[in-house]
Amino acid sequence: MKYNRILLKLSGETLSGSDGKGIDFESVLDICKEIKECKDLGCEIGIVVGGGNFWRGRSNQHMDRCTADHIGMLATTMNALALQDGFKQIGCESRVQTGIEMRQIAEFYIKNRAVRHMEKDRIVIFGCGTGSPFFSTDTAAALRAAEINADVIFKATNVDGVYSSDPKKDKNATKFDEITYIDVLNKKLNVMDSTATSLCMDNNIPILVFDINKKGNLLKAIKGETIGTIVK
Repeated sequence: MKYNRILLKLSGETLSGSDGKGIDFESVLDICKEIKECKDLGCEIGIVVGGGNFWRGRSNQHMDRCTADHIGMLATTMNALALQDGFKQIGCESRVQTGIEMRQIAEFYIKNRAVRHMEKDRIVIFGCGTGSPFFSTDTAAALRAAEINADVIFKATNVDGVYSSDPKKDKNATKFDEITYIDVLNKKLNVMDSTATSLCMDNNIPILVFDINKKGNLLKAIKGETIGTIVK
């Protein structure tokens, strides 16, 4: 393996299948099985999951931003619990830790406890983002990656890398195999939001962007094969 400890950033939409909304448990199981293959190689894995399949607070202009973000945190927790159940069904130990205390359903996030879980061969799923409004789950991924000393962030998306523009709208869009943090910020490329990108740059955490829908890509990424786009 090229990476011994990773932070996997999953969008909520990856759990929703073709519908784009809610949870499609077959999709959850498929993702869990691919992640388990990587864990079985000895890789320590933390996961930050978004909540866009349930709620996008930033698109709601009529609601207080703090309230909208708190609803989004609850959405990420639903996805985290679905992942935990998926791992349980395939015989893979995992723990959910949340940035807001929810004692009846998950552990409260404590960095040392999260690291200890990974050292005991458990996958740790981080819900509630950072636990604070105004910060995206991308920023949560960068923060948790820095805290647990992850080797890399895997940004698992629905596209096969970073492009100069939206490849679905621009047929002349160019894919980058490698790009710097500064270029991502200057060109305003939608890899992660600027706060997350800056945090990765300050802590020298590379970001690998790849298509999670293509079976086997996660395993290739763990092994260091050339896929997607690396930001460093």
